[in-house]
Parts: sequence; C-alpha cells; structure tokens
Amino acid sequence: MKAFEFYAKLSTEDKQYLESNSKYIEIPQDVTLFYQGDICKDILLLEKGSVKLVIHGQLNEVLPLYEIHEGEQCIINTSSTLSGSETIATAQTITPIEGWLVPQKVSRELMIRSSHYQEYIFSLFSLKFNALTTLIEDIKFKRLDQRVLDYLKSQENNIIEITHETLANELSTSRVVISRILKDLENRAFIKLHRKKIELLD
Repeated sequence: MKAFEFYAKLSTEDKQYLESNSKYIEIPQDVTLFYQGDICKDILLLEKGSVKLVIHGQLNEVLPLYEIHEGEQCIINTSSTLSGSETIATAQTITPIEGWLVPQKVSRELMIRSSHYQEYIFSLFSLKFNALTTLIEDIKFKRLDQRVLDYLKSQENNIIEITHETLANELSTSRVVISRILKDLENRAFIKLHRKKIELLD
C-alpha cells in the first residue's frame, strides 16, 4: 500500500486498521473484475499491473474509457463502493495484477478517522471526474477524423504499427469507417498508409 500517497500520512493505528481489514489479491490477465451495472463491495488499490475500463453500448459498441496502473485507484470502482450505486463501466485486467481490496465499511471508517484519507478521496473524485467528463465530451462531440489524428499523435513515433481493425477497436467504431477516414486523411496529406503501419506526415 506504500505506493499510494495517502498511506504515508496515516497514523500507525490507521495503517494497522487498513492492512488488517483489507485482502491482498493476485489476479491473472483478461479477467473481468466487475461488470457494468454491478455494485462494488470493495475498493481496489492497484499495486502492480494494469486494468482497463470500458462502456458497453446498446448496439454492442465497446467504448474505452481509461486505464489504471500501479499506485492508482479507479474512480468508478470507488464511487460504486462508497455510494452503493451501480458502476457505469466494466473493468478488465490487461495484465496480471496485484493489489488490496478495501471493504466499503473500512473505507468509510477511514474517511471519518483520517482527514488525510478523506482529502485523498475528495481529490481523487475531483481530478478523475474532470478527466472523465472531458473524455466523454470528446467522444460525443469531436469529429472522428480528429479523434483518429489525436490518437495517432499520442503515440511515441511518427510511424505507428497498427491495423485498421485495431484502430477501429481503440476508437469504438467499425473497420470500414476507419479505413475510409484514413484514406481521406492520406488524400489530405496528413498521413501515409503502409501495410499494417500508418505514417504521420509533418
């Protein structure tokens, strides 16, 4: 738990309370931690590995929301656990993970006992909800061709090894639509298409 910023600020008593009432877990990759619409009973403190959050639409669309990594905590999982409300997304392990499950009762008790933990939870909600709202607004209102360019520019190199189908899955659309948009972007001299590669042009 030392990877989490709030832990160092807890009193010795609160650290012992948290550790003795939490459950250490190890889970392999490609496992669903909770489904969209579930009510979580525990908060996951992720110490190793990666987890992705996705929304399933009415027409079998799968919309990626975000990923959490070592030392991070999922706002959707936290919100559901603390409020007893249904989750708005599904959580799946990308890699094998290790971490701690903190029961609802323990987290609520810590918020009463520790002002540092309470501030951490409030800051988590503020930062993550703002980012989540921005993401959803981008998905709803930004043109798909701009989203494609933004995705490509977010990669480390100007030549991105990716198939049309993989890119379509990342942006929650069809391969046919992505292929059409990529061809249009190539015609407008934004990119150059290669076999299983896309080159960003200056």
